[in-house]
Amino acid sequence: MPMYEGLGSGGEKTAVIIDLGAAFTNCSGEFGTGIMDGEKKKKKKISKPVKIVQYNINTEELYSLLKEFIHMLYFRHLLVNPRDRRVVIIESILCPSHFRETVTRVLFKYFEVPSVLFAPSHLMSLLTLGINSAMVLDCGYTETLVLPIYEGIPILNCWGALPLGGKTIHKELESQLLEQCSVDTETSTGQNLPSIMSSIPEETIEDIKVRTCFVSDLQRGLQIQAAKFNIDGTAERPTPPPDIDYPLDGEKILHIKGSIRDAVIEILFEQDNEEKSVATLILDALIQCPVDTRKQLAENLIVIGGTAMLPGFLHRLMAEIRFLAAKPKYKEVLATKTFKIHTPPAKPNCVAWLGGAIFGALQDILGSRSISKDYYSQTGRIPDWCCLNNPPLEMFDTSKAPPPLMKRAYSTEK
Repeated sequence: MPMYEGLGSGGEKTAVIIDLGAAFTNCSGEFGTGIMDGEKKKKKKISKPVKIVQYNINTEELYSLLKEFIHMLYFRHLLVNPRDRRVVIIESILCPSHFRETVTRVLFKYFEVPSVLFAPSHLMSLLTLGINSAMVLDCGYTETLVLPIYEGIPILNCWGALPLGGKTIHKELESQLLEQCSVDTETSTGQNLPSIMSSIPEETIEDIKVRTCFVSDLQRGLQIQAAKFNIDGTAERPTPPPDIDYPLDGEKILHIKGSIRDAVIEILFEQDNEEKSVATLILDALIQCPVDTRKQLAENLIVIGGTAMLPGFLHRLMAEIRFLAAKPKYKEVLATKTFKIHTPPAKPNCVAWLGGAIFGALQDILGSRSISKDYYSQTGRIPDWCCLNNPPLEMFDTSKAPPPLMKRAYSTEK
């Protein structure tokens, strides 16, 4: 007899956790854990081009791409039988309904999984720290999204988002490289980059960003922004970091100017025409929350997402928040001056997945909250997670525990 029933041959098998991100997918099962780029992994095996799995394509094409992608997850990386294991999908609260419905159809109809649970990434992040209330900022590939959670309930009317993330940095970095940098080849030196290549692969752009770019501190960042937007040219840019040589391949060496290394990241903290930036997202969401929750939320900030892994990002974010909180726009209404960022027990790009893995290990709770295969076969639909205040009993697998009261939305009258 195994020491722990849930982990031995006599207990229920470990759930499969899938965190579907815009650029990378985190997945895990009993025999495998990994982070993979869906497009690159598929191109290694298939000779014909494969499109990226994204929201804005028709349902049938999306179904075909998801079926192929999830098949790769199960049988090339996890090596588990889909019929034996529950599935936990970590999703964004902005995930379109047709995408959720298509994922569900693939899992139930094609792979015949026993049950599926869609869990918000922001809510799952709290499980890694064992807290119930926090302001969660997800700075990912396509966007930055903030969502306050109080006593385990997302405050849906206080969320905020901006189209700032890794993709924005990549576009800015490519533009600066093509405009300012030069390349040495075996036959010549100092050639303009556009004469060698009209565009740079995004994998190369990302590698350059990870290896050479960093986030400046607040004072330096403000000086960089002042020099960038100064029309008469009187503002001086601070001394740039050293230039760096980057090998494009065996024959080409790219000379990256030091001024690019810190300037491209400033796009996250530059306020647009509406005075919005990554830092203002947190403060704007905070002042929309009920007054009696603001202090607790401000002292429990969680930052997740791959873009948050840039060197100096958390330090700059905290400095920006404290700098902006002292301005009249926020000073009178915040009702708090203390801000603290938690350090989760995982890298920022894996925090949501880790929370889902913790939740998936709780077999009794997982069974009572997942959508069962029988229910889906009868109805052909999956309810939206924010509309589960009074779910029907037949929706859940009640063999383990009675279904809980699932109140997921918290709202207040203005």
